[in-house]
Amino acid sequence: MRHFLEFKDLTRADYQYLFKRTAILKARFKSYVRHMPLQDRTLVMIFEKASTRTRLSFEAGMHQLGGAAIYLNTRDTQLGRGEPVEDAAQVISRMCDLVMIRTFDQEIIQRFAAHSRVPVINGLTNEYHPCQILADIFTLIEHRGSIEGRTIAWIGDSNNVCNTWLQAAELLDFQVHVSTPPGYEVEPERAGLHSTGHFTEFKDPMQAVAGADLVTTDVWTSMGFEAENEVRRKAFENWCVDADMLKAAKPEALFMHCLPAHRGEEVSAEVIDGPQSVVWDEAENRLHAQKALMEFLLLGELADDQ
Repeated sequence: MRHFLEFKDLTRADYQYLFKRTAILKARFKSYVRHMPLQDRTLVMIFEKASTRTRLSFEAGMHQLGGAAIYLNTRDTQLGRGEPVEDAAQVISRMCDLVMIRTFDQEIIQRFAAHSRVPVINGLTNEYHPCQILADIFTLIEHRGSIEGRTIAWIGDSNNVCNTWLQAAELLDFQVHVSTPPGYEVEPERAGLHSTGHFTEFKDPMQAVAGADLVTTDVWTSMGFEAENEVRRKAFENWCVDADMLKAAKPEALFMHCLPAHRGEEVSAEVIDGPQSVVWDEAENRLHAQKALMEFLLLGELADDQ
C-alpha cells in the first residue's frame, strides 16, 4: 500500500508511468470509451477546506472509473466534534478503498495515513498540493514535451503549490525560478527539500521569468490566511503577472494558475485570458491525472490496452 501525501512519495519511474497513463485515460474519455476498472471500489473524500476543482475532479473521476465517491465535510462528522484523527482513520479506512483529504496542516493527513488501511491522497494541505502539480506537469508535457531541463518561473507567495513545484524539480530534474516579496521567501525545510540545487530565488520578478518555459502563480492569500489579506495585497502589488512580465519569458512560454484567480491582482486579465494561457487545460487535467493516480494506487501499473 502506498500513500500520496507529498510529491516525493512517488518515484521518477512512477511519474513517467502516470503521465503516460493520464494521456491514455484522457484519450479514452474524449472518445467516449468506457473504462471502469474500479467497479465496486469506494473513495471517501474528506473536506476541511472548501473546494470546487478538487471535489469535482475526484468525484467525477471515480465515477468514470466505475467506482463510487462519498463526500464528507468535517463540520458534519465526528471529526468536527473532536474525534481523534487516528480513530477516524481506523473506522473510515475499514469501509472504503481509498481516502482523499483536503485539510489544513500536513500533520493531520500524516496522522490519518499512519492509521489507515487504505491509500490516502493529499487533496491539499497548507504545506503541499501534489495533485495540482501532477496535473500541471502533465499539461506542460501535453503542450511542450518533456519537463526535464526546463525552467519554471514561480511568481508570488511561496505557498503549498510553490513547495510542491520545488519537490517536483528535485525529482524530475528541472529548475524553478522563484520570486517573492521580502518576508515570503522559500523555506527549504518546510518545502521538504533535500537540497537547494534545483531552484533560484530572485528579488525582481522580471529576472525570475527571463528565459522561462512556464510562468505560474497563485492567489496572494491562500485559504486560512485571510486575516493577512490587506497586508499581503500591499506586499505583493509588484508581483502581478502581466503582459510585460510574460514577454520577458521565452516567446513560446505558457502561463498556468491553479485557480480560482483574481484578475488584476496576481495576474492580469490579458495574460490569463490570452493565447499563452493554458489554465483551462490545466484545470481539466486534474480529472485525468487523478484518475491515473487512483487507478495506480489501487491496481498498480497496467498495460496500455487495459
